[in-house]
Amino acid sequence: MPDEVLLALAPRADGFYVDATFGRGGHSARLLERLGPNGRLLGLDRDPEAIRHAHARFAGDPRFEAVHATFAQLGQVLAEHMGGRRADGVLFDLGVSSPQLDVAERGFSFMRDGPLDMRMDPTHGAPVSVWLASVSVAELRRVLVDYGEERFAGRVAAAIDAARRETLITRTVQLADIVARAVRTRESGKHPATRTFQALRMQANDEPGQLRAGLAAALAALLPGGRLAVIAFHSIEDRIVKQFMREQSSVDPIWAGLPQIPESVQPVLRLVGRKQRAGDAEVARNPRARSAVLRVVEKISDREAK
Repeated sequence: MPDEVLLALAPRADGFYVDATFGRGGHSARLLERLGPNGRLLGLDRDPEAIRHAHARFAGDPRFEAVHATFAQLGQVLAEHMGGRRADGVLFDLGVSSPQLDVAERGFSFMRDGPLDMRMDPTHGAPVSVWLASVSVAELRRVLVDYGEERFAGRVAAAIDAARRETLITRTVQLADIVARAVRTRESGKHPATRTFQALRMQANDEPGQLRAGLAAALAALLPGGRLAVIAFHSIEDRIVKQFMREQSSVDPIWAGLPQIPESVQPVLRLVGRKQRAGDAEVARNPRARSAVLRVVEKISDREAK
């Protein structure tokens, strides 16, 4: 949603912006087009391959810097690389990137056979295959429900447990076949393993925890008048974003209706418009954009967030 993002952030030529999910640089490229010689753009990504691509794509542009970091490390990066400078705008484009899905060796896709990895940063943490080998059935079921909203979580967890008693589950297609045999019905147009793969990926990368930490870090990093734009691709992450934005843009209900509300509990954000979805033309070019939801807020106060 590059056009919608530019409208949302309304970049100034001399402003400082953060693309917290660089990916392959589509949004960063559009932002750099709007920045003048005194503008700055910081690109973050937890995927080392994305950072290598960033250095290659924008090498020599003094307005741009790319840093290998997670959402939760945003404040630390600003302190170490930008002298603590605060931002005029921050963008999060959540979820797995197309390059990650398209490379079988990364293990994100059930459509391509590869090692069952799913780590966005292959240098940290354990592959999904290692986690699956030892996780309890109860915990596996919880992850499938909480992160995949899987209606057949119990059935899928039991099938995975039965399969791993026979052999290690180490390949993406191997896991997809186990889930497909366990789940006989599914939403139209969706592979039976869609929700399982989403849940395991989110677990492996602590995506909900990183998102919550990143939203808080972005709010602290923004200047008053600065904007935060977040693109989410499924209900779980969008729910976290919506809850955060509503909480920070409204007065605590305990003060509702009172004639005087202390300054310390006034909102620190204001909602900017309603949620937006990708247009038909973009969805036609990129079918993965059909589930994208963009939400935008503007910082209105430098008070400590709630």
